[in-house]
Amino acid sequence: MSVRNPATRPFLLASLCTALLAGALFLPGLPGAFLFDDTPNIVNNASIHLSQPSFSQLYAILTAPQPSGSMRGLPTLTFALDYWRAGGVADPATFKTTNLLIHALTAFALAWLFKNLLAAARLPAQRAAWIAPVLALAWAAHPIQVSSVLYAVQRLQTLGTLFLVLALLAYLKARQAQIAGQPARGGFLLTALLWALALNCKEDTVLLPAYTLALELTVLRFAAANARTSQRLKHGYLAATLAGIGTYVLWVVPHYWNTAPYPGRDFNSLQRLLTEARVLCRYLWEILLPLPQHMPFYYDWIQPSRSLLQPWTTLPAIALIVGLLALAWRLRHRLPLFALGVFLYFSAHFITSNVVGLELAYEHRNHFALIGAVLAAGSLLAQAARRLRLPPHAQASLLAVLLLALCGATALRAYSWRSAVSLAQAATQAAPNSPRAWIDLCVGYLQAGGGAQTPHNPYLNQAIAACEAGANASPETLNSLAVLVALKSLRGDVTPHDWARFQSRLRSARMSWDNARAPFVLSYYAGLGVAMDKARIRQALDLLLQRTGASPERLIHVGYAVLDELKQPEQALPYFVRAIEATPPEDPLALNLAAELQENGYAAVAEKIRRLASERK
Repeated sequence: MSVRNPATRPFLLASLCTALLAGALFLPGLPGAFLFDDTPNIVNNASIHLSQPSFSQLYAILTAPQPSGSMRGLPTLTFALDYWRAGGVADPATFKTTNLLIHALTAFALAWLFKNLLAAARLPAQRAAWIAPVLALAWAAHPIQVSSVLYAVQRLQTLGTLFLVLALLAYLKARQAQIAGQPARGGFLLTALLWALALNCKEDTVLLPAYTLALELTVLRFAAANARTSQRLKHGYLAATLAGIGTYVLWVVPHYWNTAPYPGRDFNSLQRLLTEARVLCRYLWEILLPLPQHMPFYYDWIQPSRSLLQPWTTLPAIALIVGLLALAWRLRHRLPLFALGVFLYFSAHFITSNVVGLELAYEHRNHFALIGAVLAAGSLLAQAARRLRLPPHAQASLLAVLLLALCGATALRAYSWRSAVSLAQAATQAAPNSPRAWIDLCVGYLQAGGGAQTPHNPYLNQAIAACEAGANASPETLNSLAVLVALKSLRGDVTPHDWARFQSRLRSARMSWDNARAPFVLSYYAGLGVAMDKARIRQALDLLLQRTGASPERLIHVGYAVLDELKQPEQALPYFVRAIEATPPEDPLALNLAAELQENGYAAVAEKIRRLASERK
């Protein structure tokens, strides 16, 4: 329907109001701070340093390899534009306001998708016109969205969701045209174009065909004015489904399956699949009971499932998921919107909750999945209202209370993101066993006082107290102890017991990706000028090599830490030598390393490496 039609104008106004409110709710989280994956993708990413928005520079950024992956060009391009808009600096507020705009646009597009979806489900047009903005606002105003919108790097996810919503809207319009016996080719071409844009944002947008299949199984039912078109749809989706299953069974599972723990993880493929059942149920709990204290942002405290009954919640979680899917299948014709919501929710998690060795949980993985959860919950609420015969004004009052509660919870949670310290404080309260939350609080205090290079940092004591609390809260963490040693060295009261405690835990703690960074944390602070025992730092680096394996890459990493940060070229050389001796004589590693060292100003070390390479020929 054209927006010029007077009947459409109230809905257009409601959609715009939904979009404005969707963006405004997150304003308390500004200016905020960069955190975690923002550092490699934005703060330290020289490829987004755009000096002027010329075609050549924009194209170079769009095609440059990125730390986050090769299929994420569009978000990276917007990062570069934000860097340019901020005057050539990585300013958190600038990046996050763009995220707010994307969120508002997605809420606006989602209202139109819901309107067309409700119409396809045969709801009266007037009822669909007021329910659609309500559903869109419920999605946009949910507090679980805070960690997608105010976490700058998750523009990868949010921009992908925007294009997915637009692609689904285009697909739905094209299918409605087919049902009405009208041309639909243009709609399908637009769907393909929008899907291509989504694929250039995040890899999990490849799941669009699963979402359209869910539409067909529930609301659309492969209907078309032409019986042959309907048959082609059924046969096409059947063939695509079989091809997808074949690809998964014959390539994805063999390629990613690990009977041993994934590198840097303490779980294997089977344990990950078992754990993801609990994770998906936890997401549902956070969605249905959306209190900010239920959403800690960091989930590194979650312990993997080792069997169906370890922990005991694993088996009930699997049973709940199977039961929900079975119920949705059974009700797909009687309650199509509920069934569609369930299918969308679980389909959206298919990649991130599968055999790929990702971290176990992140809230932003619900950004698109929440659309399904909102649909399913909304359908059940509507069904309950009909059964209870609630009058329209009572239904409106109940919805108003629910939306106000969501908006309030989101604004409150967004406010806790206004700075690195406030976010870390909220995270440690919500997840007191999270090592990352405590290290963020420790470093947040330190940076709030000017950093390690600021004399008489006013927050140094608070930073040390946070590190001590983090080390005590999680007996497996190493980073809190490493920063504790560094900051007590800065304060001048580090003891042999502090070093021994760190060394002891380094010998026994599991070598997760985070823990493997701990010895480099020590060398980092030494490089900043903190007076530390460099011999003990080298001992920690040697112990790390014993625990993780002395691969050539790891040896070179350690060598550079000793060379760049400890300023000890003679002590760094043996690590480079060991790395070279671990490779065949014809391997170009030695010459490449020598050239790199020469370029970085270490001519004497480079010459010794070249001499060694020559002797090995």
